[in-house]
Amino acid sequence: MAKEISVVSQYPSKLQVQGENFDPKNLVMTTAADNGKKESNGAPKDTYPAFPGWYADVSWPGEAHIYKMEKIIFQGKSEFQELLVFESSRHGKVAILDGYIQLTENDEFAYQEMLTHLALCSIPNPKKVLLVGGGDGGILREISRHSSVEHIDICEIDKMVIHVYKKFFPDIAVGYEDPRVHVHIRDGIAFINSVPEGTYDVIILDAFQPMGPIAEVLADKCFLESVAKALRPGGVLSAPADSLWLKNFVVADTIANCKKIFKGSVNYAWTTVPTYARHFLSNYIYLSKF
Repeated sequence: MAKEISVVSQYPSKLQVQGENFDPKNLVMTTAADNGKKESNGAPKDTYPAFPGWYADVSWPGEAHIYKMEKIIFQGKSEFQELLVFESSRHGKVAILDGYIQLTENDEFAYQEMLTHLALCSIPNPKKVLLVGGGDGGILREISRHSSVEHIDICEIDKMVIHVYKKFFPDIAVGYEDPRVHVHIRDGIAFINSVPEGTYDVIILDAFQPMGPIAEVLADKCFLESVAKALRPGGVLSAPADSLWLKNFVVADTIANCKKIFKGSVNYAWTTVPTYARHFLSNYIYLSKF
């Protein structure tokens, strides 16, 4: 049976979804959030109505996109996170990690290509690349398209993620088949701290949720210094970033923080990914060491 997933509650009396009328009076209230505690008015605290058989991707308070789940393909929990894979009615298979849409078969390439190619095409003949996270294998697939690359390290903390993507998303996980790829199952920050100075031409961070603490990571001076040390002179860091439309002040602070460490250049880019609920945008930051 499909697990009930929450959606936001600020709907009008009826919601039109793919031709079907849903009346909020008939919705089941989930109480998983905050262990079912009650507000002063008796309503469950921090809980939302759920559409059985639909998945809701809550992007911001008061806003969500919902997707019809045709079939649950996989649902599991490792020591690090929960992973859900379902067949959707319009976007093919969808992967959800800790409540966030990670990718869909329909448009995953847009995110993977932008995070990879802008970085690798910004310097001549990159030879050694580190990917932190990215256990789905899509970034590996894109890195492998660059013939100049001789060695690819991927550091993924959760081997369950790798196993699930290889089994259910083989066209994405095909990147693991490249003989240049070397897999390290360990914490990414610890791995970066362990490598010799000037090891990589490009480092790609893909280990943080779209709404997770990426701004905090890119504001961490010690972490940025470790990344800069692991890069050769002229090397590039590529990472997801916050939305320019919804959190422009955070983007400005992130760029300012990064410029303190990366003296070459700091650039911001975006592309459209329809299944990312933040107004279809996926955002990136590219940092050059010198």
